[in-house]
Amino acid sequence: MPEAPLTLAVLIRTIRSARTQAEERDLVQRESAKIRGAFRGDEAESRATNLAKLLYIHMLGYPAHFGQMECLQAHCLAPIPRKRIGYLGAALLLDEKQDTHLLLTNSIKNDLLHSSSWVQGLALSTLGSLGSAAMFRDLAGEVEQLARKAQPSVRRKAVVCAVHIIRKVPDLTDMFIPLGKHLLTEQTYGILHGAMMLIAEMCEQSPQALQSFSKHVSQMVGVLRNLVVAGYSPDHSISGISNPFLQVQILRLLRILGRDNEDTSEAMNDTLAQVATNTETTRNVGNAILYETVLTIMGVQSTSGLRVLAINILGRFLLNKDRNIRYVALTSLQKLLQTENSAVQRHRDTVLSCLSDPDPTVKRRALQLSLALVSNSNVRTSVRLLCVSLRDAGWYVRDDCVPNLICLIGGAKELHSYAVQQLYGALVQDISQQPLVQVATWCIGEYGNLLLDGSCEEVEPKQVHPEEILSLLERVLQSHLSLPATRAYALTALMKLGTHLQDSDVNRIRSLVSIYCSCHDIELQQRAVEYNALFRKYDHLRYCLHEKVFSCFGWEAVGGFPHQVYDLLDLLGGPVDSSVSQPSTVTPSATSLLDFLGDLNPAGKPLNVYCIIASCLIATALPRMSVYERDGLLIEFSMERPALEPTLLLITATVSNQMPDDIPNFTLQVAVPKPFQVELLPPSGSTVPGQGGAPLTQVIRVWTPKQVRTAEDLQSKKRV
Repeated sequence: MPEAPLTLAVLIRTIRSARTQAEERDLVQRESAKIRGAFRGDEAESRATNLAKLLYIHMLGYPAHFGQMECLQAHCLAPIPRKRIGYLGAALLLDEKQDTHLLLTNSIKNDLLHSSSWVQGLALSTLGSLGSAAMFRDLAGEVEQLARKAQPSVRRKAVVCAVHIIRKVPDLTDMFIPLGKHLLTEQTYGILHGAMMLIAEMCEQSPQALQSFSKHVSQMVGVLRNLVVAGYSPDHSISGISNPFLQVQILRLLRILGRDNEDTSEAMNDTLAQVATNTETTRNVGNAILYETVLTIMGVQSTSGLRVLAINILGRFLLNKDRNIRYVALTSLQKLLQTENSAVQRHRDTVLSCLSDPDPTVKRRALQLSLALVSNSNVRTSVRLLCVSLRDAGWYVRDDCVPNLICLIGGAKELHSYAVQQLYGALVQDISQQPLVQVATWCIGEYGNLLLDGSCEEVEPKQVHPEEILSLLERVLQSHLSLPATRAYALTALMKLGTHLQDSDVNRIRSLVSIYCSCHDIELQQRAVEYNALFRKYDHLRYCLHEKVFSCFGWEAVGGFPHQVYDLLDLLGGPVDSSVSQPSTVTPSATSLLDFLGDLNPAGKPLNVYCIIASCLIATALPRMSVYERDGLLIEFSMERPALEPTLLLITATVSNQMPDDIPNFTLQVAVPKPFQVELLPPSGSTVPGQGGAPLTQVIRVWTPKQVRTAEDLQSKKRV
């Protein structure tokens, strides 16, 4: 005797009581087979029940595709409960990627014209969820008529369905523009909310719609103003605020209409100010409206006073107890920093106070904004707080925060002693926080002489013995917590410190560096091998190579020099030529790739810029590059090799001045390593004009000996 089919309630209880997954799977397979048999037998009475059981099986993750055709038949049944099951099954089992769903078009059209509002609502919901472009084109007219004349509940669904139609088929926007204008006079809040969504979608899709609805901003502003001043309504108020969802949607629409439109923006300024000042902020609902108001103010051409008001709202968000609101405020202020820097700067103290927030995400966002807020006027205070913050932040900082903070410290000369003292003390206490360790080791390498001298005006100076510094860096190198990048910082710091220490300490540094010549990390191994080569072959150049450097040609100063430097030294096999070939050419005894000396002095003293050209002499690719940029003076090199003279390199130096005062008696002096030769042709002038003037140019001719190999040859040699 065949087993009787289970009802939906019994099926749910039986599946839930299954003890193992195999038992559940076996039960589902048996019941699925019974459902397939019932579908083939055309049992009309049990069709809705079987389809409901199949949908439950589908929600558990089991195959139910064989019920697609049954869904198409079920929604055609007369009783509304069966029709509802059919539409639910179609929404779950069908999508626009399958051609089967096109068979729904006629049935949905008939139901849209049905006399029952329940049936019309089912058809609109299904059409909006799985309608394709073809279905929308066929049924757009019926949807538009329902949005105008049907019952309020059906009209609301029809307007939302119209939004899906515009998103899928933007060509139909012209059909719904009159509907949008008609709905602006609607008194039902639900329909009005859908109308705002529809108008916003049309304005995003069609410039014609945007121009058309820009003339109706006064109506939208009036609706928003009424909502702001309206009293408490139990049907539409949330936390004492009248219909916040409609307010947010109107603000989003105004942001679209006021973008790059001065007249439209002016029409909404007063209402935006009213919303910003009258909205209650004690509840999260009010904060949501205020945030949308800020986005709208910043998204349209609002007045400067209104924009300052928006920034102040975000500043108040920073004082909120909710961490999510503080995070949103920090993110928004970061985006507005470029356009409203002065207004954001007023809240710098509040932003800096967020650095002590226990939430790591808020702290990270506050750190990024704090770095962006640093300027010449506040760098002294900001660097102190950022150093403390980095000590407390642990691992919760982005990778770019380390080089950014290093750049800030390097630019604040008066804080070098303070920074190295504080970071050294923090490193002695804890070497587990890698961002802190990286910044501290860089500062110790660059400004270790200040630490050894014990000179600091900001705090009580503390003189540190070289043995203590070397022991600390050795501990960083040997710690299992140190990342490869941290060890690279420490190795470079050791090499830089070696220029300030005695021979006994230098020998210790040499032994520490040699340990990493066989390191498994390729970067550390290459760095150690290069540093070891300096000790063995070029010890007389070590001091010059590890002077204070800066980023140029895309090489980070914190990472030392690229391997092409050492290839070139090995290629040339000796120190730099210090001979003077002519009065305008001077070669200092240094081998750093770019060693720019001298200070800008617009008062009238001569300005000398010394350059050493090295890697470009053996390069095969000759890009245009900026080689010097400081205090408004910019020097750019453009290079080319004449086709008939491969050993000649022509460098055109372009010198421009961004300062208002002229720079008189300017002299460009260039040096090259042996066995290269250099000649400077007469410059176009001796004075660099101030801002707006024609730049000064000078051609540099460099001869490359034939026996010198190119960078490509060096790479081939390495591969061999």
